[in-house]
Amino acid sequence: MEQCWRWYGPDDPVTLDHVKQAGATGVVSALHNIYDGRAWPLTDILERKRIIEAEGLTWSVVESIPVHNSIKIGSAERLRYVGWYKDTIRALAKAGIATICYNFMPVVDWTRTDLAYRLPTTGYALRFDAIDFAAYDLFVLKRRNAEASYSAARIAEAESRLKELSDEQIDRIERNLIAGLPATERSYDSDSFREALAEYDSIGPKELRDNLAWFLREIIPVAEQEGVRMCIHPDDPPFSLYGLPRIVSTVEDARFILNAVDSPANGLTFCIGSYGTRADNDIVGMVKEFADRIHFVHLRNVTIEDDGSFYEAEHLEGGTDMAHVILALMQEETRRRKQGRADWRIPMRPDHGHLLADDIGKTRINPGYSLIGRLKGLAELRGIMRAVERFELA
Repeated sequence: MEQCWRWYGPDDPVTLDHVKQAGATGVVSALHNIYDGRAWPLTDILERKRIIEAEGLTWSVVESIPVHNSIKIGSAERLRYVGWYKDTIRALAKAGIATICYNFMPVVDWTRTDLAYRLPTTGYALRFDAIDFAAYDLFVLKRRNAEASYSAARIAEAESRLKELSDEQIDRIERNLIAGLPATERSYDSDSFREALAEYDSIGPKELRDNLAWFLREIIPVAEQEGVRMCIHPDDPPFSLYGLPRIVSTVEDARFILNAVDSPANGLTFCIGSYGTRADNDIVGMVKEFADRIHFVHLRNVTIEDDGSFYEAEHLEGGTDMAHVILALMQEETRRRKQGRADWRIPMRPDHGHLLADDIGKTRINPGYSLIGRLKGLAELRGIMRAVERFELA
């Protein structure tokens, strides 16, 4: 597998020297300053590529090109924005970048309530506390009809939890939930967030799924023409938040997406931690089923708690058997190589490392994307890969 590293560009506190020191050879990046649906200028793409290649690295994957909200809700504006999206695909192909990750999550991107959950190791992890989330949704945001999203027992738990939280803790939870995590497309205050949610009042899972299928029918022919592999990232977490539909969460969702436009250019970003946050997802089974359409992999692990909360575990711990995931992916690489596929090597990156050692206390840290935790994770994952090469694929 191609060992890659997410890099947020020249302003990232983790430098390209650090990327090389971690042992990665590929970079996962994007033009994060352009998030409003406009086409990415080829000149800007080439400049980012030049910076990466000047350090002896390769820009292997784009993560992500934002999908404008008009496409998700199916408004008349979507024709203009999908046209710009196609222009960006063509520009990236012209620059020689052929793997493009994107997501179709409405309003909010990846979501956590706690960005510094202290572990027994004394490191810090990202955490989603299901009761804190419900308390915010029901009693702080006061979303209209929020009660319909929760059981009576969960509402009672949330009300009790709210009484335990200080004003400072509530403010921190709100910032974490709606102010924007790394690579999210928008940040909100509570009023603008309610307005964004209202745009989905008439959008349920069927409507959102129809709009995704329309989007795929528009862009995948362009990707085919340009030799580009599109790969959709799953919902994180893979269940409804704020009453919003989420349609990239289960094995059935993945089957629908791949069948919507049955093309090698229409593939998956297989994020182990996202799919793995649902106990009913058989992760190893899904990897095997979708292997030939997996174009990019995020390797991370989560521990799910009894109340539906979860936190980011060590890369080789948590609820997913990471060794068997890597074995299945590397077996797929062997199969592709025998078929003569040019894209036989699957790019991967270690995702959401713990905050460890000298990174603790630094003021310029992208939550989940500190150096040392991901370096440790990549080293552990690399060890599994070497063992598979030596003992299983030799």
